[in-house]
Amino acid sequence: MPEPALRKRKTTTLRHRPNLSRLAVRAATLLLLLAAVQALASLLFYNAIDKETLREDHARRVAELLVVSQRMYDVAPEALAQTMSTGHLEVALATQPHITQGPPDEVVGEIRGHILHWEPALGAKALMLGIEPSHGGYRDLVGAMRLPDGRWLNFRSRDISSSWPIALRAAVLTLATAGLCLALALWSLRVMTRPLRELTDAADAIGQGQFVPVRESGPDDLRSLARSMNAMQARIAAMLEDQARSFEAISHDLRTPLSRVTIAADLIDDAEIGGLVRDSTSEMEAMLMSLQQYLRAQHLTAAPETVDLGAAISDLLGGTFPGQARLEVAPGAILKTYREPLLLVLRALVENAIHYGGFAEVHVLPEGDGRWSITVEDNGPGIPEDQFERILAPFYRIDEARARDTAGFGLGIPTAHRLLQRFGGTLAFGRADTGGLSVRVMVPVAPEGDVSGA
Repeated sequence: MPEPALRKRKTTTLRHRPNLSRLAVRAATLLLLLAAVQALASLLFYNAIDKETLREDHARRVAELLVVSQRMYDVAPEALAQTMSTGHLEVALATQPHITQGPPDEVVGEIRGHILHWEPALGAKALMLGIEPSHGGYRDLVGAMRLPDGRWLNFRSRDISSSWPIALRAAVLTLATAGLCLALALWSLRVMTRPLRELTDAADAIGQGQFVPVRESGPDDLRSLARSMNAMQARIAAMLEDQARSFEAISHDLRTPLSRVTIAADLIDDAEIGGLVRDSTSEMEAMLMSLQQYLRAQHLTAAPETVDLGAAISDLLGGTFPGQARLEVAPGAILKTYREPLLLVLRALVENAIHYGGFAEVHVLPEGDGRWSITVEDNGPGIPEDQFERILAPFYRIDEARARDTAGFGLGIPTAHRLLQRFGGTLAFGRADTGGLSVRVMVPVAPEGDVSGA
């Protein structure tokens, strides 16, 4: 396709769908499964070592308590209990130990070994240790140590039986790390699959007759595919434009012999035959005009501009269909769109409504997010719902038996549909309150930065 023609075509900004692709969902599911397995393994592992770790932690706290308490007792014995007691340790001075020496216990012996490991000097002290049940089903480490003056330092280290604090911290850390890795993986996957999403959106737009330059990025295979799609678009666009212009030229050239036939009809002596010839040539000229409009929609270009929908549609109805249509416009109907294609669409739809219903009702309403819709309704016979898709095909007539007796060539609505497809709008059908046809046009919004036509 020649470069100037390429510049004329519309470059549409791709808007990716917000939902994740199946690939991303599957990758996220796999990562979540791996994170769950890792968290479960961490819980089992830390639960296995947690008991030993907790015993060491209790032994360390007790060893520090005993050493510091001895030194503080020499300085301020009366303040010892209040100063050394914490949320985990309870300290009290008494003339007798609060526990009695029980039979040897493996856990108690293990904790005693850890205490002596941390503070070997305590091996020369009279130290009694034991385990007592506490509230909530927990167990506390209790003990007593004889001080130099014969008094006893009694202490209680709470909750020696809990086996979950370290495991829970490990699980939380594991899950937080897994969540961060999952977010990074999904972000990386989104970046890596962006060229695929662009190719998907481009394929959808190409199917609607738009020209969408695909960014050549990503791996070599995707860049090669993007180049091929761009080249394919150029070839298809050139072929369609050549065909449309060729048919337009043929339609235009056919008018000359038709004009001659019309002049010759005036020379026919038989008035009935002459009228029949003139009616036939008029019908052929009207059909050629409709065909030209449809073909023009295949390659029409238009620059985006800010349009006051109320003023533009009012001028169209007043100039082309005076007294045959009524317009209602909501306040603030101003947006950046493509004026000429939009007015051609409305002209075809209003003409169709007037033809079948005698009068057209036009409503301009906001749809949110800066979008606007235009509804064209009539009080004619309407169209069955099962025909809504079929009337988008060129030359389709609902009643084939009346095809030659009913004005129109089945090109008005297909022309409007084609124009909206190419410029980013949509067309939908329904039944009006009066029983006629209701056609809803979603006005195309020009993307930011779009300075060229379609």
